[in-house]
Amino acid sequence: MSEKAILVGLITPDVTQEQAYEYLDELAFLAKTAGAKPLRNFTQKLKHPDNKTFLGKGKIEEVRLFAEENDIKLIIFDDDLNPSQIRNIEKLFGEETKILDRSNLILDIFASRAQTAQARTQVELAQYQYLLPRLTRMWTHLERQKGGIGMRGPGETQIETDRRIINDKIALLKKKLVKIDKQSTTRRKGREH
Repeated sequence: MSEKAILVGLITPDVTQEQAYEYLDELAFLAKTAGAKPLRNFTQKLKHPDNKTFLGKGKIEEVRLFAEENDIKLIIFDDDLNPSQIRNIEKLFGEETKILDRSNLILDIFASRAQTAQARTQVELAQYQYLLPRLTRMWTHLERQKGGIGMRGPGETQIETDRRIINDKIALLKKKLVKIDKQSTTRRKGREH
């Protein structure tokens, strides 16, 4: 069974109402491809996205109430959200509601369709590269000082640790892609002879 979803977009000086509806139609197609069932679109006319919640207070509350009344646990935004917007929206909707943006949705589709080791590695790399700049204050409840044996230095915070781990993982995945590429080239040359 498909997961019910709400789609959210903005009408701005750069995006007309007609364009916003076209973008939401495209987002609906992407959502269906990912296995979601979009039930309703919400749009709001703003000069620019609200720094805290992407939408204005009244509109985000309208979306929250609709989600609550219809037991919808997936909200997909047509634009990329910054870490603080995601955190603030998650606080409003509750932990059980997933908040996605267009880029996250597309990465999810790629991940579900990746067949080869190379494709899976490329998707994983893209997911980590997407996540890295979003680490800032995502997990403020984990913001502890770490130190001692095995740590990079005294007083390393959880976010610094997570950032280092993700950077290490990105480097590892890049090396893995180079290795896969070399193996593919070797196999190809072997078939040609």
